[in-house]
Amino acid sequence: MEFYLGIDVSKAKLDCLLLKPASSKRKSKSLPNTPAGIEALLAWLAKQEVRTDHVHVTMEPTGVYHEAAALALSDAGIRVSLVNPLHLRRYAQSLGVLSKNDATDAALLARFGHERRPEPWQPPSAAVRHLQALLARRDAIAQDIQRERNRLDQAVLSKAPDTVLTSIRASLQHLQEQQRQLLQAISHHIDDDPDLRDKHALLLTIPGVGDRVADRFTALLGDARFTSAEQLAAYLGLIPVEWESGTSVRAPARLSKAGPAHIRALLYMPAVSAKQRNPHIKALYERLLARGKTKMAAIGAAMRKLVHLCFGVVRSGQPYAPDWAAKA
Repeated sequence: MEFYLGIDVSKAKLDCLLLKPASSKRKSKSLPNTPAGIEALLAWLAKQEVRTDHVHVTMEPTGVYHEAAALALSDAGIRVSLVNPLHLRRYAQSLGVLSKNDATDAALLARFGHERRPEPWQPPSAAVRHLQALLARRDAIAQDIQRERNRLDQAVLSKAPDTVLTSIRASLQHLQEQQRQLLQAISHHIDDDPDLRDKHALLLTIPGVGDRVADRFTALLGDARFTSAEQLAAYLGLIPVEWESGTSVRAPARLSKAGPAHIRALLYMPAVSAKQRNPHIKALYERLLARGKTKMAAIGAAMRKLVHLCFGVVRSGQPYAPDWAAKA
């Protein structure tokens, strides 16, 4: 690669810095984060005489705001890497970079791409992207339902007027109908795609994994970026991090929590269930408690092991079995 392009993504714009290490030349550009802005970015690269196979783009995944640019650049034949924001912050600290703004972050991303050469991102299939969009909407509706339930409880306790109670109940009923339709759409979408259907069925063979976890991991494991169970667990922030220095600083190991918090939250209750129903996870949980680990540390390990099992059944194409899992 001759050029490294760092793109700091926000809802409104793409702040870009193009680095050519051989000549130490830098060029910056700020463009709107719109389809027209992304087309203008490709045109700007062509104007700089940057060939698509001679540039490596590095950006942070920022909710959904990076997706359109990442897909368009990848479709154009450009190597794109998505960098965990925590890794980028630690990289900045190692360089002594304390300030944070769009231009600084773009330059940092370009330098990170040049020095660390992160793995290329593989865009998920259209079917997986469709499922991810449905799941994101399902989660949003579930949050709205919980908020309306909280409002209803507060309104009842405060003896709000009937008009208020009727309004909240009508809103809640509408949201619940939307949730029902989304759950049906998710089920139909998975059933209509052979690859998604097979992954979902395999995941449901694991004791402790229900439909919600199976739905989420069908989408996650339909993404080609995960090549090992350890990589998936690290992405989800389920890797234990030790904090020791000399003989005086010895804090208990804690989960890194570097990835999406909503998926970790989703895994908590299935892990609690799995420590009783899943023979593999039950043995792990009891072994850790016998070694003096706290219950929370053991639950964290159970969550991590559940992720490993999910990866294992999908990668092997074989349903869960206690004797097979013991070897995984």
